[in-house]
Amino acid sequence: MNAVDLEVRLAARALARHGLAHAYGHCSRRLGDDEFLVCAARPMGCIGVGEAGSIVPVRGALPAGVLGEVRIHQQIYARRRDVKAVARSMPPALMALGTARRTPRPRHGLGAYFGDGAALWDDPQLARGDEAAAAIAETLGARNAIVMRGNGVVVAADSLPKAVVLTWYLEDAARLELAVLAAGLDAASVVLSRDECMRRATTEGAIFERMWDHLVAGDPEL
Repeated sequence: MNAVDLEVRLAARALARHGLAHAYGHCSRRLGDDEFLVCAARPMGCIGVGEAGSIVPVRGALPAGVLGEVRIHQQIYARRRDVKAVARSMPPALMALGTARRTPRPRHGLGAYFGDGAALWDDPQLARGDEAAAAIAETLGARNAIVMRGNGVVVAADSLPKAVVLTWYLEDAARLELAVLAAGLDAASVVLSRDECMRRATTEGAIFERMWDHLVAGDPEL
């Protein structure tokens, strides 16, 4: 359990350190079929060395002190046995793009990991009730990310390092999307085909591991 606690803290602080989250956001790691560990209910960059998170049931009421939108994690875990980790964050480029009801298109290598496109949740309200959280999880479906209009993003993956890395990738794709649109190059900019995305979105060569090492570098617990 100590190793899982550490990984959750590393992930939380990495999201904050790289501008993917500010005062709001949370990340979690599945512990088994019935529960998961979510980071402490604090700004992720303020989570201290050794500070414990909270164990949350996949089904049932949230424990006291756990943030309301952690219900989104519950609903995703309940539907997706393949999902082992969830990251909820507020990346600025994705926030901007989401206000236009847009998600990044796969225009470069990092965008290829979202070849089917991130899902879009077209509601800026906080999802602090079970009904809204369930609807978000249903809209996510089998994809690995859902952009919430004016309200950040949720990324789901088969490991917590991968969820953090994919959050960084999607934000980079959003940054590129905004740059292309601002330069008036939308029509000229090539969007990767499905085949190109499938070939480019590799896990070989320690792709995720290297980015994880970059994102957690400088953490006080390393």
